[in-house]
Amino acid sequence: MKCPYCGEAESRVLDSRTTHEGAAIRRRRECSTCSKRFTTYEMVEEMPLTVIKKDGRREIFNGQKILKGLVRAGEKRQIPLEAFEELVAETERELRSSLDSEITSERIGSIIIGKLRKIDEVAYVRFASVYRHFQDIDSFRDELEKMTRDKEEE
Repeated sequence: MKCPYCGEAESRVLDSRTTHEGAAIRRRRECSTCSKRFTTYEMVEEMPLTVIKKDGRREIFNGQKILKGLVRAGEKRQIPLEAFEELVAETERELRSSLDSEITSERIGSIIIGKLRKIDEVAYVRFASVYRHFQDIDSFRDELEKMTRDKEEE
């Protein structure tokens, strides 16, 4: 690892430990030329996930965009932000574990909706109304009736 102070390529590792829940390794190093110490982080380089939108456009997966939609759906509800953050993290882990580099927005929405329903039914309906593009009150009512039936079957 190149020293940030003198540019020397040789350094020795003084200490290593895991960080970010095991997702990275923090290394404390000492330059073999100038003896200054510096810290480096080593982590797995993840392949970017590409989202295929309904209109065919492609964009890089952005968990913050999903989080923003979830916060809006859960507005004025007593849902901790951590619950939404964990939902986004779980969804991203699930998508990455599938080994597909391109994912449709419909698939992402289905995963989110399935998880959100367990957190809060009102936020679920709000999110679903945007995700499923309810055109009228009948499609909204159909979704509520489906929810009621599913709840009774549990």
